[in-house]
Amino acid sequence: QEHYGRLNGLTIAWIGDGNNVLHSIMTSAAKLGMHLRIATPKGFEPDLRITKTTEEYSKEYGTKLLLTADPLEAADGANVLVTDTCISMGQEEEKEERLKAFRGYQITMQTAKFAASNWTFLHCLPRKPEEVDDEVFYSPQSLVFQEAENRKWTI
Repeated sequence: QEHYGRLNGLTIAWIGDGNNVLHSIMTSAAKLGMHLRIATPKGFEPDLRITKTTEEYSKEYGTKLLLTADPLEAADGANVLVTDTCISMGQEEEKEERLKAFRGYQITMQTAKFAASNWTFLHCLPRKPEEVDDEVFYSPQSLVFQEAENRKWTI
């Protein structure tokens, strides 16, 4: 909202793991009038209960929801590209399996070519290079440090 001046009508593309951060976005995006496009590898989809709730919210608030395994399909037309770690605390033993499953899910400038011309990038930090490359992470479109500062004020 700080960057775009509004949330209503924006499209968020989540590319990555169906984790707790995604669940938070899923349960709030439609209520804020935001369309949501989610790409996760097979077997790493968001919780089915959260997905059902999100589908209900999308119907209620007139927003669109897309679930896919194709990161470029999720990025198509998105204003905001978002990702998070694919190896959360407690999943270190699954590292090799997860890195293999998430190959092709790194957000790059190639991914951004599919996004809207006014795209931005968010990540809740800390980030790893397999999630987003340096070119996107340090680009003028990256709002990760403003996002981190804003989070400070909620503590």
